[in-house]
Amino acid sequence: MDMREIRKLGSDEIDIEVSRLRRRLFDLRTQMVTEKIQDTAQFGEAKKDIARLLTEKRARQTAGSTAE
Repeated sequence: MDMREIRKLGSDEIDIEVSRLRRRLFDLRTQMVTEKIQDTAQFGEAKKDIARLLTEKRARQTAGSTAE
């Protein structure tokens, strides 16, 4: 997911996507304990996507507070 896609999302959609990715990260950790994971890069990708989403959410909050 890149920033162009994230900017198109609404605030509610960002929250939903963050919770979905956090659940995905939890599932990956669980799989790591119970079975072998072939692609460990999924951890980093999920974390980076969460960070991108939260960054955009925070940018919108600060932009909204300075506009008032």
